[in-house]
Amino acid sequence: MFDLDKWQEIFFTIQQNKLRTFLTAFGVFWGIFMLVFMLGAGSGLENGVKQEFAGFASNALFVWSRKTKIPYNGLQAGRRFQYTLSNVEALKKKVTEIEVVAPRIEVGTVPMSYGTKYASYSMRGETPELTQINAKIMMAGRFLNQMDIDEKRKIAVLGQSVAKELFGTETVENNPNEIIGKYFKARNVFFQIVGVSKEVRVGNRAQEEEEAVFIPITTAQQIFNMSDRIDWFVCTLNPKADAIEIEKEVKLTLAGYHSVSPLDFSAIGSWNTSKEFQKFDTIFIAIRGFIWFVGIFTLLAGIIGVGNIMIITVKERTREIGVRKALGATPNSIISLILQEAIFLTALPGYIGLVTGTVVVFTVNTLLKTMQAENQFFANPVIQWQVAVGALTLLVISGIIAGLIPAILAAKVNPIEALRDE
Repeated sequence: MFDLDKWQEIFFTIQQNKLRTFLTAFGVFWGIFMLVFMLGAGSGLENGVKQEFAGFASNALFVWSRKTKIPYNGLQAGRRFQYTLSNVEALKKKVTEIEVVAPRIEVGTVPMSYGTKYASYSMRGETPELTQINAKIMMAGRFLNQMDIDEKRKIAVLGQSVAKELFGTETVENNPNEIIGKYFKARNVFFQIVGVSKEVRVGNRAQEEEEAVFIPITTAQQIFNMSDRIDWFVCTLNPKADAIEIEKEVKLTLAGYHSVSPLDFSAIGSWNTSKEFQKFDTIFIAIRGFIWFVGIFTLLAGIIGVGNIMIITVKERTREIGVRKALGATPNSIISLILQEAIFLTALPGYIGLVTGTVVVFTVNTLLKTMQAENQFFANPVIQWQVAVGALTLLVISGIIAGLIPAILAAKVNPIEALRDE
């Protein structure tokens, strides 16, 4: 039960040693504040990297061709080979762990115009499967569909940066539907606009996507005389399968199609996002572990300070404790008094440190969003409620530990010896 006399005595002791109490409490405050702040900074770093890959398939495999380095089947080294749409279809049937395939043609930087507006942006031949690998937000209209591919339609989806250049920022941001159905010219060919897209993610890769024009891959092959060839493709893999083994199988299959030595590992370039995401997960687990390690030891330094001060307090109050025991105070009441003071000296400054750290992290998050300063390195720093609950629990436990030894020492004070103490 709440004992007013005990709390009056605790506050009296604190007032008698203001500087010592302040410095002790500040050590606890600083420890929990730094723990919360570093956890917020760590989450901002993690969220920034994850935002770079937001909407992007974590089980994707990019594949492209390079020069061969090993002679094979009578063919010389240094040979270049080209993938085709038929390769992609055959590969999908043979490697059953492949879920979706999105081939691509890089038309290159193309001069474009609409009315009196001129610009030059990247144009790419794509398929509808692209959105299953790299999710896009459609500001207006739609993305490519299978009928566009089959009928080789002269239609295009504009990235928002292209649309703003040709039609004006105000139109794109306030009423992008006005653009749908209009025609623009690229390399003396007119394309009808069916959609305007922007990226879910942020960063340089997102900027590249928003500065591109997407047309049906078959249209690109026909208009720009590219026959059946493609530049490269990306596919998603069964998440339950071994991504590394599937990558090897894909390379060996493609090597067979193009008479490439199975030992010529550099001839077929690839990038497996599954491996990259695993690396990021490992890195962030290590970062979180390091933050907790540093934060807890910083907090521990403050707790040790509380424990030392409580030991000093017990020694200073030896005579008082002896009088209490001589008048009938039980060991439990003495232990309770010391523990309450220790918990108070850790819980209150610790709680203030927790609140202050949370407010600082929230303020930083708000400023980043207001100033639009979020990027692929730092974004949306937050403190999870589990962390707050865990920190509060740690504070209470720390207070008990900090006061336990001094409390036991106080309970063992001999009243007769204490009364003789000077």
